[in-house]
Amino acid sequence: MFVDGQHGTTGLKIRERLNGRKDIEVLEIPEEKRKDPETRKKLINEADIVFLCLPDDAARESVSLIKNSSVCVIDGSTAHRVAEGWVYGLLELKKEQRTLIKKSRRITVPGCHATGFVLMLYPLVAQGIVAPDYPVSCHAVAGYSGGGKAMISDYENKSAPDYIKNPRPYALALNHKHVPEMTKIVGLTRPPIFAPTVVNVYNGEIISIPLVAEHLEKQFSAVDIREALAEYYTGERFVKVMPYPPDDYLKNGFLTFTDCNGTNNLEIFVFGGKDRILISARFDNLGKGASGAAVQNMNLMLGLPETTGLEAPVIFP
Repeated sequence: MFVDGQHGTTGLKIRERLNGRKDIEVLEIPEEKRKDPETRKKLINEADIVFLCLPDDAARESVSLIKNSSVCVIDGSTAHRVAEGWVYGLLELKKEQRTLIKKSRRITVPGCHATGFVLMLYPLVAQGIVAPDYPVSCHAVAGYSGGGKAMISDYENKSAPDYIKNPRPYALALNHKHVPEMTKIVGLTRPPIFAPTVVNVYNGEIISIPLVAEHLEKQFSAVDIREALAEYYTGERFVKVMPYPPDDYLKNGFLTFTDCNGTNNLEIFVFGGKDRILISARFDNLGKGASGAAVQNMNLMLGLPETTGLEAPVIFP
């Protein structure tokens, strides 16, 4: 096992999740050699599985260094999420997804925002409840660790300006880098309006999709949507559709933000009634949204239980 980009945010979290495991060997790269192409090439081609935790261009470069056809790549970047020949590494997507992943040597880990979006909406489009041309809108609130080292540094700088402490909407040109995979994987005919906000919390995420019942393909209420999602994810360990009404999971009327942190769990909530529906997913942007998903893919590829190394919570800063 080799983590190319082990000093980045996702790379570090993958390493933390692999610490103490006796069933795998992690190949190490010296700090001073981590950008040396020849050293990286050697380690990449020696490994059975390579995690790419790199910027997009560097991820593409790493793939170009592979000469050993047996090497399996699990890419955490955006570089290959809609690329031909790569399998989308969301095991719960559909019944045949695990088989597709196991047969592939090129797996792309979903983006954090896309993970919640796809898991909420894909089953509804696939089952003809939401039309592919439905005008989908989506809002996400996520911790600042999703912005990588530069954003983490901004937020943790003691001299940071006051505005850093406040919620900050971004990607206001509506061109967030996760939109292409959201559109393609769900099967939408038009991109969703996606409005993300970063908050002054290290990790965690809640992403929400509103639906208007009268514009659905089927006469579905919030209860019906919840039942459809619950049936779709029956038996899944890491995706749980919460009971309706979800009042027992609220605290003084609020959906709390960090309850899934340190885990690979994703919880789906359905709010509303017959006319207006809101679907929300709560998860750790560094867990099911990044490192946890990568390790889950690795476990599947190695023929191990998917839960290996993912059962116990991991405490991030």
